Amino acid sequence: MTRPAAATAVGREGARVLPLVRKPKVIHVVVAGEVGGAERMLVDLASRPEASMAEHVVALMTPNEMLAQLLKNAGLKVHDRGRVREHAAAYVWRSLGPVDVAWLSEVMTGERATIAQLHTHASQVIGTRAAERCGLRVLRTEHAADVYTDMTCWPFSRWSLERADAVVAVSEHVRQVAQRRAPWVAGRLRVIHNGIDTRRFAYQPLVDAPRPFRFVLVGRLEHCKGIDLALRALAETPGAELHIVGDGSQRPRLEALARTLGVSRRACFHGYLADPRPVVGQAHAALCSSRQEGLGIALLEAMAVGRPVVAFPVGGVPEIVKGGETGWVARDTTPTALATAMRQAMSSRDRLETMSACAREFVAQSCSIERMCAMYGDVYRRIMAP
Repeated sequence: MTRPAAATAVGREGARVLPLVRKPKVIHVVVAGEVGGAERMLVDLASRPEASMAEHVVALMTPNEMLAQLLKNAGLKVHDRGRVREHAAAYVWRSLGPVDVAWLSEVMTGERATIAQLHTHASQVIGTRAAERCGLRVLRTEHAADVYTDMTCWPFSRWSLERADAVVAVSEHVRQVAQRRAPWVAGRLRVIHNGIDTRRFAYQPLVDAPRPFRFVLVGRLEHCKGIDLALRALAETPGAELHIVGDGSQRPRLEALARTLGVSRRACFHGYLADPRPVVGQAHAALCSSRQEGLGIALLEAMAVGRPVVAFPVGGVPEIVKGGETGWVARDTTPTALATAMRQAMSSRDRLETMSACAREFVAQSCSIERMCAMYGDVYRRIMAP
């Protein structure tokens, strides 16, 4: 099947006139087991068709009913494969076998989609195979750099990358890693920062009542998010509280670590919250202890609310956390360095209001949802051009 192209209008005398370009219809292929930044970014993009000038549907393969519900609750049209298994053997079979790619191809054909947008590593091979069968353009959104650095991922990811029509990196850091690893993709690669709904994540004035300095950390309780490092830093930061919003496989171990470190009274585990804004609004500053981070949607959301950030200098974080302006960046990735930056924040209460306004302004100007959708709309139109 040939790829869809723009139709050409023909006048009465047979003269060629302006092309009739069909509005792009994007099928977002999501093969994932967690509710993370990539999935939340997808909701923000796909639920605003007027901003991207495209139609959007989702093809989902997940073992996580919470993820399926998130997408459906956002009003998105979701083709749900049903509960699938998530382990290495299942990934290989799903990517290379005939069954799931046939299902995905049928969905693409039935929806008359024109672009397949791939959001996760597990979606790349199966999404590319189905798109090639159905003649769709392929757009990869790189939410992190691990598909380029993990040797178990790279052979599969490279196969898909070689066939992609366009690649979007969520940060300059991810773009640089991708270009170093695959220099031949440079001409198809651009950066689009994740966007935040600044109306939903509206500015909240800092609470001025005398109380302990409160940090908030929003993220999955998994190794890559470094919650253990945050707890160790908290142990070196007397007088501070840490409120953790999120859930994951590491939660029992992290709660035990908090008890061992003697910070269980100062570390509050809220679990997963569909709306973290009330907890974020009660904090003085946000905390990022990630071992790796493509950009950090939770950080941008906290900044939109008006909370400066204390963070490790990893991934795309230094692109949004500017020392002395929108937050504090630790000198390295040790708990002691993070604790030092946390104490700097605690000693800067007189500057918090100014930094809070700077954080909000940065998101409004550089990372708004409107800007992100418009930039993706431009990518859609470019790859659909005849």
